[in-house]
Amino acid sequence: MKVEILLYGIARDIIGDSKHEIEISNEATVGEVMSKLKSDFPNFQKLTSLFIAINDEYATDTDVINTGDVLVLIPPVSGG
Repeated sequence: MKVEILLYGIARDIIGDSKHEIEISNEATVGEVMSKLKSDFPNFQKLTSLFIAINDEYATDTDVINTGDVLVLIPPVSGG
């Protein structure tokens, strides 16, 4: 199945776009998607902190992604 990923900050810079779509197996987990992204885009391995959401709800590596879900990658932000 295909899953849409929305990207912000440095995650967007790594991929080069604010949206990315990947093909994953049914019932893939967030952790499996992140492993695929790290394989396809090695600079993701440099990120020490990254919040991940599925459909506006924060997610963990073990959460399963379903058909139609949208993943959001939110890196830490700085400012003051």
